[in-house]
Amino acid sequence: MTGENIWKLEELPTQENLETRKILKSLPKAHAALAELKGIAMSIPNQNILINTLGLQEAKDSSAIENIITTHDELYKLELNVQSEETLAAKEVQNYIEALKLGFSLVAEREMLTSTMILKIQQMIEKNKAGFRKLPGTALKNSSTGETVYTPPQDFDTINRLMSDLEKFINIPQLSDYDPLVKMAIIHFQFESIHPFYDGNGRTGRIINILYLILEKLLDLPVLYLSSYIIRNKPMYYKLLQKVRDSNDWEDWILFMIKGIEETSRETIQLILSVKELMLQTKYQIRDNYKFYSQDLLNNLFKHPYTKIDFLTQDLGVSRVTAANYLNRLAKDNLLEKRRIGKGNYYINRDLFELLSKR
Repeated sequence: MTGENIWKLEELPTQENLETRKILKSLPKAHAALAELKGIAMSIPNQNILINTLGLQEAKDSSAIENIITTHDELYKLELNVQSEETLAAKEVQNYIEALKLGFSLVAEREMLTSTMILKIQQMIEKNKAGFRKLPGTALKNSSTGETVYTPPQDFDTINRLMSDLEKFINIPQLSDYDPLVKMAIIHFQFESIHPFYDGNGRTGRIINILYLILEKLLDLPVLYLSSYIIRNKPMYYKLLQKVRDSNDWEDWILFMIKGIEETSRETIQLILSVKELMLQTKYQIRDNYKFYSQDLLNNLFKHPYTKIDFLTQDLGVSRVTAANYLNRLAKDNLLEKRRIGKGNYYINRDLFELLSKR
């Protein structure tokens, strides 16, 4: 049975009560993990460290779901802005991190998440202004068999109406008293089922997840990313999405997403604690052995797994000669690894690179 002939996407909220006993029982652990993550994330002295390092990881994972594969090395090299080292996949991942940061700044500023903002996020991901789909013919197919699994709304007016309705569901609390984590699962399902864009729906939808948690004050920073969880459970993710369309089975879908929030929160807590511990070790190493230690220097080395002289001059306000001296001293003593790229050098925080790459 396929959803294309039987199931029709309706406006939100759904008419039935989706908060079953199982779902209600699963919520406290997920909320506790999320609250712990929120607190630990705020304990990092410079928040850009987490936004950069975890954001790059999420961009890599979210893009991998769409079979856009890049390595950590390619990704960090791209941040150095050396044109000769760009790969198409790494460039697409960089577009994603830019879209994520844009979405975060818009939600922080406006305290809402609108269709216009979602359009801007997708535009940043795809680097085009195609907007919502206007032409029919979009269908979601099984990558193995080629069979059409689901046909989303085809005409622009329906897509526009459903996106307007979704915007209200996101921003008007009075429309639904569901728990925010349940609402996030519903919003994600609805957006992916509307499938409003020609390209970039999955990546845009995963950015909407984190922005909604921030909108609901469950997090202050964009640090919880479900993409690694979805990669590990990719067949189940698509199966449960389709089960809602085929048999109206919301419970398994919502439980899957709540479990993802709990698991990913706990994994991210451990990663942030590991980053904090590594920062502390590096702080003592530099502070005890070099007169040029500063918190800004430490922040730079952890904000950019691959750093360069230009980054240091910007962050520390020092000359190129001074920045080069700092980095070369640290590389000489094996606190950093110095490499050549183009006509210049870059410096790898090897311990941080390996910590992030293991995830």
